[in-house]
Formats: sequence, structure tokens, C-alpha cells
Amino acid sequence: MKIICIGRNYVAHILELKNEIPSNPVIFLKPKTALVHQSYPIHYPEFTDDLHYEAEVVLRISKNGKNIPERQAKNYFDQWTIGIDFTARDVQQRLKAKGLPWELSKAFDGSCVVGDFVAVPKETMDTATFEFYKNEEKVQSGDTSLMIYSFEKIISHVSKYFTLQMGDLIFTGTPEGVGPVLPYDELRGTLNGEELLKATIV
Repeated sequence: MKIICIGRNYVAHILELKNEIPSNPVIFLKPKTALVHQSYPIHYPEFTDDLHYEAEVVLRISKNGKNIPERQAKNYFDQWTIGIDFTARDVQQRLKAKGLPWELSKAFDGSCVVGDFVAVPKETMDTATFEFYKNEEKVQSGDTSLMIYSFEKIISHVSKYFTLQMGDLIFTGTPEGVGPVLPYDELRGTLNGEELLKATIV
């Protein structure tokens, strides 16, 4: 099982972090050990003083595929949820300043959390809205119609480089509003109005 993440997929988030708008999807991977279900504690890493949340729609791949045409990409996922891509922002900034890879800041154990997966409605699978709350304050609102790269474009592009396999997860990018978390913060995420994620930092 692979965890494939798409960075810089919402213009407002790109501008908030003062990054450049990419000409192709920005792709990075997380190992299986990065994955935590919401029912387990989320441990604040000892190596960072600036852990940030990034809420995203997560797709679960439903069948194997390679070089998938964009027009067929809808056939390769059938469940989705809300997930959190955690970033050790201080570590990331140090790595970026040296031109080094980001893995230490993005792919550490427990760096991604997923909520409960639900079936994707066939009639509205192109777009979804989602909201993310920290201690009951809404801190992120997302609408996937505003993504630079749609679900179909992401799946088609990723499959040129990596064979997609049943059970793989794709984090599709975060909107503006990312920010820090602290121990004992309570996090909650909804997708199309349905609460799918509820977790606590320890």
C-alpha cells in the first residue's frame, strides 16, 4: 500500500506559503508507517516545535492501473474520506533552505491521519466540499472544484510514474488555512457535511 500526496493543488494555499504555482502536480510519498487511523492517538513528534495540520480529501484506489487515461480515472476510486497531512514546518524550512528532500518533515511515523472511508457518490464524484476544525474553530474550508488538478488528472498523472494498486491512498492537496497544532488539540473533519474524522493530539 502506497500513500501518494499531492502538494500545491490550491492557489490560495500556494500563495499563503509563498510558493510558485506548479506546471505539473507536485508529488511526494509517505511510507505505510506514516498512516494512523483516527481511533489511535496522534503523537506530537519530539523533533519539531512547529507541527502543522493540512486537511485534505483522500481517495482510496479500488483497482490496479498503469498509464490510466484521464477519461477512465473515475473507475479507479470508489471511497474517500478526510485526512490530515502533518508537516513539521520548521524541519521542512531547514531542508528547503538547503535544497534537500522533504521526507523528514512530511513522511515521519504518524504524519498522516485518515478518517472513516465512505462510498463516493457516482453522481457527484467530481467535486466535494470539506471543513476542518481545531478545538471547534473552523480553520479550513475546501471545495475540490477549486483544485488546480482534478481527481482524474491526479490519477492519470500519478499512474504514469507509479502503478496504482488496490488500497493505495491519494491525498489530493490542502486549501488555505493551514496552521500549528499543540498537544491536547482536538481535530475534526467533515466531507460534504458528514463528520468522518475526529482525533486528538497527545
